[in-house]
Amino acid sequence: MSGGEAIPAIEVRNLSKSFGRKKVVDDVSLTVGRGEIYGFLGPNGSGKTTCIRLMCGLLTPDSGSGTCLGFDILRDSDSIKRRVGYMRQKFSFWDDLMIRENLDFVARLFEMKNRKDVVDLSLKNLGLQGRANQLTGALSGGWKQRLALAACMLHNPELLLLDEPTAGVDPTARRDFWDELHRLAAQGISVLVSTHYMDEAERCHKLAYISYGKLLATGTAPEIIASRGLHTAAVYGERLHELAEEFEKTPGIEQTVMFGTGLHASGRDKDALMTAVTRVSGPNRQVKEAETSLEDVFIYMMKHSQDNFANNNPGDRL
Repeated sequence: MSGGEAIPAIEVRNLSKSFGRKKVVDDVSLTVGRGEIYGFLGPNGSGKTTCIRLMCGLLTPDSGSGTCLGFDILRDSDSIKRRVGYMRQKFSFWDDLMIRENLDFVARLFEMKNRKDVVDLSLKNLGLQGRANQLTGALSGGWKQRLALAACMLHNPELLLLDEPTAGVDPTARRDFWDELHRLAAQGISVLVSTHYMDEAERCHKLAYISYGKLLATGTAPEIIASRGLHTAAVYGERLHELAEEFEKTPGIEQTVMFGTGLHASGRDKDALMTAVTRVSGPNRQVKEAETSLEDVFIYMMKHSQDNFANNNPGDRL
């Protein structure tokens, strides 16, 4: 395990996993570098959580291979778990314990020496000292999030796996959380985080988009936007919802998305797109060329991917 910079935090190849007859992770390969914040995006039920669990040894793949922090994900799951902090989307601490008591319990699970000093340092690092003796059940979503991250960091992990950690948290708490992630990454800690928020995706060093088990795109945000070859027009004016319905039936326009007071129309043929948008919009609406956003691209990819659970009854989150 020497030469840490030369060994990726995560490197997996051709991972697949099925539950029953449904393949929920289908031939996924990706690499997460040391000190990177790697965003993992995709619709609900797309396989993000299953992928995360496969990559840290919590689940065994049906096929494929890989390493996490240099350890084999098939053979060395115990070694991986000792070096990884895993934060579930669902808050899983005890409401009737104080913050300090919850952290002390986690420290006991890791059989840590000098538990009090470890907990005190964790409280300080996450700004929890003033609330250390507050009941966890009385915390807001943002403070619960800080507690969960503090618990993940108690054993000084080299890698954080965060499964939609900011779901249901207010914008200010989300911003503070991401500032903390960038501080940790600057210290060399690698972060794999799943999210639905485009502003969070743009704060990641690199991104992967998975849809219904298949990895559709990887790279930086600009690389992913460029890879789809989409052009976008923005339309402003009245009755945009009616216009969107017209766009849906117009050749040359492949996608329409409402953005605040404007309507985005996208397509791969720029000339055909602008001609169609200008013609259908008419003289009383304003049409401008617009930069294709990450959200435009992700909506496009989601629309053009196939739901491998479309004919199933709703089941557990995968």
